[in-house]
Amino acid sequence: MNDTKIQWHSGFVAAMNLELREDRDSLTFHKEYNLNTKPLSIDLLVIQKNSLDTVSNEIGRLFRGHNIMEYKSPGDSLDIDVYYKTLAYAALYKSGSETIDSIKADDITISLVREAKPRKLFRHFRAQGCSIVKPYTGIYYIEGSIPFPTQVIVTQELEPTGHAWLCALSRNVAEPVAQRLLNLAKNLTEAGERNFADSVLTVMLKANKQMFETWKGAKNMFDILMEIMEPQIEAMLKEEREKYLNIGEQRGIHIGEQRGIHIGEQNGIRIGEQNGEQRGIQAGIMGAIDMLRSFGHPDSDIKPAIMKNYNLSLAEAEAYLSGMIASESPSQ
Repeated sequence: MNDTKIQWHSGFVAAMNLELREDRDSLTFHKEYNLNTKPLSIDLLVIQKNSLDTVSNEIGRLFRGHNIMEYKSPGDSLDIDVYYKTLAYAALYKSGSETIDSIKADDITISLVREAKPRKLFRHFRAQGCSIVKPYTGIYYIEGSIPFPTQVIVTQELEPTGHAWLCALSRNVAEPVAQRLLNLAKNLTEAGERNFADSVLTVMLKANKQMFETWKGAKNMFDILMEIMEPQIEAMLKEEREKYLNIGEQRGIHIGEQRGIHIGEQNGIRIGEQNGEQRGIQAGIMGAIDMLRSFGHPDSDIKPAIMKNYNLSLAEAEAYLSGMIASESPSQ
């Protein structure tokens, strides 16, 4: 199946930020960290600010100062060549430090992440005299003569209650897991975390459209999605309000040159606030429509939802869905 339209790797980075959220203050995340040229980039580099600290999430128990994570989306192979490529990334990362041996080899770890267990890779490690231990459900340590501490994370074996974000990166998400994730996302309060959750949810919903087809018309589905999208819509409203406020002030000052600066500025600010409020609401509604469409909902389901949530008339809802309102642009 073609995965080009599903941003698995972006979902993985977002999921790891949420998996390790309890320790985020002591970690630094670098998405697609470039080694030399663009093709040589690490999927995710997690730097532990104090390598003596212990990460609470079991995925991070192996972590040291510098942690290289390679993610393979469903259907992609995790074989011996992928391991050696990641090993090469780790070696290049170590050798690329500013001063000689400033990054110690024993301060680097490798994490290989895949949905299914890489049985052939495990057989190769065993053939090389390495042992494979399983300290936690779904997490395997490779022990033996290897340059860097290495773990393999099998997401379909992880406990879904404790690793809901990574477990969501699948084409076979069970409905209880999806419901749990939607509820987790609804309870996130920080804007950054909500953005990460949106990224994971988008991947999950696009990859499991067939399951969500059965939810069409379910009130709780729309209610949860609308609640999740609320911070994004508020951000759009704020951005549009500020943009139009600035336009209004400029217009007001122009009027003020002819009719009095003070009156002109007041009129400009009032115009800006009114236009910004209106355009912000419009942008928020269009954002909600786009997201619901991306989740596979037809316009026939979206129409009553936006009418209810935004107090729109039938004609207004149809105008939004047809793009007539979105095509309007402010005169500068």
